[in-house]
Amino acid sequence: MTNIVPIRRFPDDMPQEAPLALPEQNLRAPFRDPGAPGRARERSRWLWRIATFLPAIGATLMIVALFTDFFVMDGLSPFEVLLISLIAFSFFWIALSVAMTAAGVIRAVLPARRPEMPVKPLDVAILIPVHDEVPEDVFGNAQAMLEDVAARRPNHRFTLFILSDTRNDAVAEAENHAFAALKAAAPAETPVHYRRFAENTDRKIGNIAQWVRRWGGGYEAMLVLDADSLMTAEAITDLADAMAADPGAGLIQSTPRLVSSETVLARVQQFATTVYGPLLSLGLAAWTGREGNYWGHNAIIRTRAFAACAGLPRIGRDGRLIMSHDFVEAALLCRAGWGVSMLPAGPGSYEEAPETLIDYVKRDARWCRGNLQHLRLIATRGLHPVSRFHLFQGAMSYLVSPVWLALLLVWAAIGVGEEKSLIVYFSGNDPRPHWPELTGAKQVTVLILMYGMLLAPKLVGVLRAALEAPALRSFGGPVQFALSFLAEVLLSVAYSPILMIQQTRAVVTGILGVEMGWSSYRGSAGRGPSLWQLLRFHWVETLVGAGLVTGIVLGFVTLWLSPIALSLAAAMPLSALSGLRLTAYPRFANLMATPEDIAPPSVLLRARAARDRIGAAMATGLGMAAE
Repeated sequence: MTNIVPIRRFPDDMPQEAPLALPEQNLRAPFRDPGAPGRARERSRWLWRIATFLPAIGATLMIVALFTDFFVMDGLSPFEVLLISLIAFSFFWIALSVAMTAAGVIRAVLPARRPEMPVKPLDVAILIPVHDEVPEDVFGNAQAMLEDVAARRPNHRFTLFILSDTRNDAVAEAENHAFAALKAAAPAETPVHYRRFAENTDRKIGNIAQWVRRWGGGYEAMLVLDADSLMTAEAITDLADAMAADPGAGLIQSTPRLVSSETVLARVQQFATTVYGPLLSLGLAAWTGREGNYWGHNAIIRTRAFAACAGLPRIGRDGRLIMSHDFVEAALLCRAGWGVSMLPAGPGSYEEAPETLIDYVKRDARWCRGNLQHLRLIATRGLHPVSRFHLFQGAMSYLVSPVWLALLLVWAAIGVGEEKSLIVYFSGNDPRPHWPELTGAKQVTVLILMYGMLLAPKLVGVLRAALEAPALRSFGGPVQFALSFLAEVLLSVAYSPILMIQQTRAVVTGILGVEMGWSSYRGSAGRGPSLWQLLRFHWVETLVGAGLVTGIVLGFVTLWLSPIALSLAAAMPLSALSGLRLTAYPRFANLMATPEDIAPPSVLLRARAARDRIGAAMATGLGMAAE
């Protein structure tokens, strides 16, 4: 990777260098880190894996059997085999989600095994990579975390590094003033450092790699955060304690919750991750064990293990950057003999959600491109089978959208009967001359089955909350909770078809290597995108939806597709609605609110106050600089 030289006019407030080699890994040859103590085989882990995957596979085989029986009148045609394959492919991931939720329920009722014992204090570097972010938000969150840690007085020693590769000089100048305000207010026992790199070569990967190569040798572990991350002292200490107690741990991932959401779409995401997410996380942690995954932030990593095992090369003949680096880094740590696990217990690890549908889709498109790269990395030599599955699942989470779209279009084209079929109308041929009639009752059965599987994890999460009176009160009471749940389900159903189309576009453009070229709408929630921006962004969904609605009105498309058709046709107004700030309307201010909204934790209150203080200090400093 290219060396990065700092711009001299910006602060160079860094400690003495402690170099650490970070060699690029050879993906064509197995690698074992001689410094890794190895991962003990856990028989119970395989029981969890069987208990999770066997029901998902069994449910998928049942669906295959049902549709095969439906199609098999005079043998299966290639078209029918393709349809059954697509149905099985898409249904498996739904069934797996349900099975993981069930595993999470079982894991939640089992006693937690967490031995209390003294741990060796660690030197931990808290790393916050930033790139053209809002400085007062980043530095305000950092100050809140430092104050919270100082109040708790943990055994571990923490040092904060803000690693900027901001390209905008005005933002970089604001970072200067924000850092000065942070350093003046930071607790004396926690060193604070800031550095801006001249080039953002290899983006976040290069930013972290530069720190490891130049300062990584001075710290036993690094807690990697995102620019919008916020963690309590308890959550930070829990991660450090877990790593200190487990010499074979290379990476321990926390489970971040979404906070500070005010817009419609952000609240949908926040409510969903808070209510339904914990059981899914428990189920994921149960079956992955020490072959877990990494989500790129809010995780602690053993620095020397990362340096020895996770240096990423560029791939392909054109030397492309590995974009979704986190999955790959976790897989390389497991390959080398280090454990990668999840610490899903309790709140305290936070991040923020995209505010509008356009913001969400733009981020999702970047993730899609990175996850599609995983298909070419699955063959990396020496990977654990579970790590290969993580890479495969990451790609499939996006490839399933084109499959759903294909099934939708086939269902629409087949129509409501031989005389009311788009295929027959345009070609004169009926591909299903021997299919039994798909009656309204049968269509309802299929829809109930699909929506039932999709809603099952939500219903289990709601039931768990409903059985716990304190949990209901923390959401504003049973009535407020019920209204929030209903709103989240209806809005999720409305936005899902739009995301299906957008993810399909991301897959197609990613495969073709076409840049979508959309400018960022970050921070647009207050005023919203213009009509032209909405039309440019959502014209595909709008046309597909209009076509489906027309087909339904003319009687060629089944009425059961109406919810999907209407959502797609209304993509533009739904996108505009996504950025509406609920907090601006007192009657709806607590709709889909979570406990962190109803009774904010102290670290969140600290962060808000620190943002205001640093923002005021920045305004003074920038004003004096302008004069």
